[in-house]
Amino acid sequence: MPSDPHRVAAQVVACVTARPPTLGVGRLVCVDGPAGSGKTTLAGAISAIVPDCQVVHCDELLQGWRGLPGLAATVEAMLRTLAAGGTGEWRRWDWAADAWAESHVVRPGGLLVLEGVGCWSPHVADLVGLLVWVEAESQARLARGMARDGEQMRAAWVQWRLDEDDLFARLGTRAHADLVVDTDT
Repeated sequence: MPSDPHRVAAQVVACVTARPPTLGVGRLVCVDGPAGSGKTTLAGAISAIVPDCQVVHCDELLQGWRGLPGLAATVEAMLRTLAAGGTGEWRRWDWAADAWAESHVVRPGGLLVLEGVGCWSPHVADLVGLLVWVEAESQARLARGMARDGEQMRAAWVQWRLDEDDLFARLGTRAHADLVVDTDT
């Protein structure tokens, strides 16, 4: 699979729109994989193709660096509401203030892209139109993280990587993927 985000995005959009809606009248793409692999870039490329696409960055749904265990329940609550035809809602975590901030709505219909570590879980598998797994070599991912967040965040990143490894091992996320994208190639 080529890692050019625009080509991959076109393939993702073609695949998910060829399938029936899974989120009420809407469709859902989950872009999952380890931190620093390129999920946000791919989600941006998808939204550039589909003008009314809604993107939710799941790192904004986490209660800080140790919030990964609570993400699946938050995502499931939002998606089940959308699947029932209602308006989804999520609350943003303010990383700088280390506190919950404002709420956001997700309108039903159209294409919703969830991107972020742990955005897919078995609890929502029946609602996912397409699961994309994005990966990259471990040291490259860490270097991307340090470039973005600064060297002072290394300890948090090291713990985060252990937490995500545990999550992916328990859920077998990569094995459930419809499409695997390696951003190293």
